[in-house]
Amino acid sequence: MITEQQVLDVIKSIDYKPMTYQELEQQLEIQAASDFKELVKILNELEHTGVIVQNKSHRYGLPEHMDLVRGRIQAHAKGFAFLIPEEKEHGDVYINANDMGTAMNGDIVFVKVTSRSTTGGRMEGEVVRVITRKNTRIVGVFQGLDTYGFIIPDDKRINRDIFVPKESFGGAVEGEKVVAEIVSYPEGRAAAEGRIVEVLGHKDDPGVDILSVIRKHQLPESFPDEIMDEAQAAPDSITDAEIVEQGRRDLRDKNIVTIDGEDAKDLDDAVNVERLDNGHYRLGVHIADVGYYVKEGSKLDIEAYNRGCSVYLVDRVIPMLPHRLSNGICSLHPQVDRLTLSCEMEFDEHMKVVKHEIFTSVIKTKERMTYTNVRKILEDEDPELLERYAPLVEDFKLMRELAMQLREMRARRGAVDFDFDEAKIILDEKGRPVDIVKRERSVAEQIIEEFMLAANETVAEHFSTLQVPFLYRIHENPDQEKLQNFLAFASNFGHVIKGTGDHIHPRALQQLLQDIKGEKEETVISTMMLRSMKQAKYSADSSGHFGLAADYYSHFTSPIRRYPDLVIHRVIREVIENGGKLKPKRQDYLNSRMADIAQQSSERERVAVDAERDTDQLKKAEYMLDKVGEEFEGIISSVTSFGMFIELDNTVEGLIRLGMLTDDYYHFDDKQMILLGERTSKIYRIGDAITVRVARVNMEDHTIDFELKDMPKSNRPERADRGARPPRGDSDRRGGRGGDRGKNKAASKAAKFGKAAKAAKATKAPSTSVAPTTDTGSKKPGRRKRKSSAAASGQTTAVNVPTTQPRNPDSTTAVNAGEGKPKKAKGISTNAPKSSGKDNSRNFNFGSGKGGYNSPVESSKKRKGSPAPRRKKVEGPVFDPEAGNIQTSSAKVDTGKTGGEVKKSRPRKRKPKSTEQKPE
Repeated sequence: MITEQQVLDVIKSIDYKPMTYQELEQQLEIQAASDFKELVKILNELEHTGVIVQNKSHRYGLPEHMDLVRGRIQAHAKGFAFLIPEEKEHGDVYINANDMGTAMNGDIVFVKVTSRSTTGGRMEGEVVRVITRKNTRIVGVFQGLDTYGFIIPDDKRINRDIFVPKESFGGAVEGEKVVAEIVSYPEGRAAAEGRIVEVLGHKDDPGVDILSVIRKHQLPESFPDEIMDEAQAAPDSITDAEIVEQGRRDLRDKNIVTIDGEDAKDLDDAVNVERLDNGHYRLGVHIADVGYYVKEGSKLDIEAYNRGCSVYLVDRVIPMLPHRLSNGICSLHPQVDRLTLSCEMEFDEHMKVVKHEIFTSVIKTKERMTYTNVRKILEDEDPELLERYAPLVEDFKLMRELAMQLREMRARRGAVDFDFDEAKIILDEKGRPVDIVKRERSVAEQIIEEFMLAANETVAEHFSTLQVPFLYRIHENPDQEKLQNFLAFASNFGHVIKGTGDHIHPRALQQLLQDIKGEKEETVISTMMLRSMKQAKYSADSSGHFGLAADYYSHFTSPIRRYPDLVIHRVIREVIENGGKLKPKRQDYLNSRMADIAQQSSERERVAVDAERDTDQLKKAEYMLDKVGEEFEGIISSVTSFGMFIELDNTVEGLIRLGMLTDDYYHFDDKQMILLGERTSKIYRIGDAITVRVARVNMEDHTIDFELKDMPKSNRPERADRGARPPRGDSDRRGGRGGDRGKNKAASKAAKFGKAAKAAKATKAPSTSVAPTTDTGSKKPGRRKRKSSAAASGQTTAVNVPTTQPRNPDSTTAVNAGEGKPKKAKGISTNAPKSSGKDNSRNFNFGSGKGGYNSPVESSKKRKGSPAPRRKKVEGPVFDPEAGNIQTSSAKVDTGKTGGEVKKSRPRKRKPKSTEQKPE
C-alpha cells in the first residue's frame, strides 16, 4: 500500500519537478487500483492541509518552490492586511484590500509575493488560497428588511457586513445581537452570506454585551456532560494509603500558607520560608498536583488542551477545568490534606540557588491569606491581624526579607520591570460598572511574584539540564529595527543606552527605567520600550527570556488555569517516578507532541487576552457614558497620525481626534512621537499632562472621544478635518456593504423618505436643495445626488463622501461638494504630510514588525480592480426617494477612494420586487 511518506519523499527530492497525479503514479510505479485510489486520497489530504500545492496546470509541488508563503492573515479595519509568515525569518507581506480574495482575519493562507522594495525588505502580495478558516461564525447586530438583512460584525477587522436572506433570519429582529454561521465567504465585491444560528438578545439588554464577546472569541461557556461526569468521579479527599503508596514527602507540619486575592477560589500555589543554621534561606513553593487527577488523554485533558487556559472576564471566569476540580480537590484549601509538587530552593547571601530539590509531596496549609491582610500585617501593623495571625507573623516578615532581596538580585541581573497600573472594574448586580479602581501592587503581591519567578526558573533549568521533553516560556530578543528606533527616541530625551548596534542587554534597559523613575518622561519612555519588544510565548525549546534576563524559564505554578503547567507537571512526576529519566519510546512521543502543545497554548493565550481586553474596554466605555461633558486630568498615552490617546487616572483611555485640534494644523513626527503645530510650534507628546473633556462615548465601538478643555470650537465641519473618524453609526464608515447596510438602515426611514417624495410629486413642487452636512448618516447610496445650495452658489463646503473604503480611524476624506474625484492612493496610505527630502516613514503598530513596514510602500504592480476613482455600479435593491420604494435596478455610488470594495448584492439573484411594493 502506498504511504504518505513515500509521496512526500518523491515531491521533496532534489530533482523533483511539478507533476500531475498521472505522472506521480508512474514515478511511484503504481500498478494496483487500490494504490492509485490511495495516492489520490493522499494528494487531496496533503493539498487540503497546505503541505503541497496544485498549480494551474494541475501539477503538485511544495509551496516554497512555487514562490508561495504560508502564514496567518492579520487584517485591519481599513481592509488591507499583513501576512504573518510561519517561517520566522521571512518578513511580513502587505496585502491590499483588493488582493484578499476570500480570506478574512486570522485565516491561514498561501500568499504569492507580487512586488518587493529595492532593498528586498518590504513585500506586497496577494492571497492565492485559504488553507484554514478561523471565522466560521460571526457575532454582530442584525438589521433586517422585508426579504433580506445584514449583520454588522462586532469585529472591526471584518470590514463588510454579512448578508442574510429572509429564510435564514432565525427569528432575529432589528437591533438584536446574533451569531451567524458563514455560508459563503466574501469574494471580489460580493459580501459574505450567513445564516443566523443564535439570537443573544437586544444589543442594549443587560449581559448581552459580555455574552457577545464570549461568542465573538468562541469561548466555551459550559462543559459537556461527559466532561462533568469525569470530573464528578474525582474524590473529595485523599487517603493515607495514597500518600504512602506514591512515596510522597509529608510536609503537613510546616507553616505553609496560600496568599491570593479576596475573590480567588482556585488556590493552586502555597509557600513557606525558613532560615537555616548557615544563614541561608530555604524557600518552598508547593503547587497543586492537578496532573494526578487529570490523566493524559482523558476527556478532561482534551478539553483542557482545547481551552488552553482560564479566561478572566470582567464579570466572570471561564475556567480551564470544571469547578469540581479547580475549586475542590485541586484547590489548596486551609486545614485539609492536598497532593502537591514541591520545589524547595536554598539561597545564599547573594540570592544564588546553591541547592534545590523537586519532589512529590502532601501538604496541609495553615491559613488562607489574602494580599490585603498580609499587607496590613507587614506595612500597617494592624493590631487585630497581628493578634489573629500571631503564629505566622515572623514567617511573613521573613518572606518579605527574602522577596525584596530576590527583587534586588533580579534588578542587578537586568530583568526589565514595567510598573504599569492595572484596574479593576466594579459592577453592580445588573452588570453595570459603578467604579474603576487601580489594583494595588503591594508587598504581598511582590512576595508571591518573586517566589513564583524563582520556582519557574529553577524548574526550567533543572529539566533543561536533564534534556527531557518540556515546555518553556520564552521571550525573544527585540526586533533590531524596532529597538534602534526606540534608542533614537530615548536619545531625544538625553538618554544614552549602553550596547552595540545589534545587541542591547536587558540590564541597560532596566537601568534606563531606574534612571527615569519619577521623571516627566517616565511614562513615555516605558511605553515606547514595551512596544519595541516581542510577545512572550510557549516553546518546546529553551531560548531564554529577554524581559526577565533569564536563561531558563517555564510556567510551573498554575496548572489549574494554564495547560502548559499541567503538561510539565505530568513530565515532572513521570521523571521522578522513573529515577530521573524517561523511557526512549516515551521520550520520542513527548518530543513529537511538545511543539504542537506550545503553539496551541500560545494561540489560546492570545484569544484569552483579547477577550479580557474587549470586556474591559466595553465596561470602561459604559462607565463613561454618563460623564459626557465632565472634565478630567490625564496624560497623553499615544500619539498617531490621526490624533492622540489620553489615559485618565482611572486607566480609561480615549482619543482626541486631529480634527478637534482647531488652533493650528498639526503634523505627526513618528521619530519623536509628537504632534507639531505648523504655525504655533506647539508640541503634544506622550507623557504630557493634559486636561480633557468627555466629548462622546460610542457604545457600538466601545470608544471614547475627548476634547481639550480650552480648545476653540472649529469653523470647519468636525469630521471633515484631517484624521477625524466618523462614529460607528455613520454610513460613510463602511463602504461596499451592499448600500448602507442593506440599502436602508431601517425600513421605517425608507417609508418616511418615500412618503415625502410622493407628497412632493403630488403637489408638483420643485425639490428643495439641501445643504450638505458633515453627518452623512442619512445619505443613502442609490439616491439621486442633488446640488446643495452652497454648491449652486459656487461656494465650497467640506463634506464626507460615502466611500467603499473600509472603516478606519482616519479614513474620512475632505473634498469640495460637487467637485472632481480625489487622487488615487498608491500602496500603503498614511496621513503623513508630504515633505521634500525627509523620511516620511510611518509605523503601523501592526503586523509582526518583520519586513520593514515602517514606511509607505509604493506598489509596482498594476492592480486589478483598482482603477482611478470613479462611480462604481452597485447591483441589487436600492431605495428610490423619487418613487418612494425599493428598486431592484442598478444604482451608482461614488466610491471616493481607491482600494475600497462594493459588494455584489445577494438579492439580485431572486426575482425583482414589484415597484408597487413599499417597505413597511
